Amino acid sequence: MTMIAPVNETTEVTFDSPARDDAALGAAAALFRGFGDPSRLAIVCHLILGEHNVRDLTAHLGLAQSTVSAHLRCLLDCGMVTVRAEGRASIYALTADTQILDLLSAAERLLAATGDAVTFCPRYGTPAQP
Repeated sequence: MTMIAPVNETTEVTFDSPARDDAALGAAAALFRGFGDPSRLAIVCHLILGEHNVRDLTAHLGLAQSTVSAHLRCLLDCGMVTVRAEGRASIYALTADTQILDLLSAAERLLAATGDAVTFCPRYGTPAQP
């Protein structure tokens, strides 16, 4: 179930067949939705630095405990993080930190290449101020 495949060494990509694989596209869309919330993305970026518990994440990110817990639950349900008990605390870590870092790096390169034009998207970006 591959959505895209490398064409050559210049990092060009193409769909691997003329027929879309709806399951693969659905999985990719779900993956990007998982990273689609700014608070959740901040948590992921912080977890790239290493394991953390909810209390540390709330202190470091300035988010409410309920917000952090809800986003961690989402990331756990999506298989993006793991959790282990350490005493009475739950310690969270990324499941695929290298791949997530690669994805976030690719996103930064894409944003740089497009001049962050996506921020002006009328549907998902920040509305322009009159």
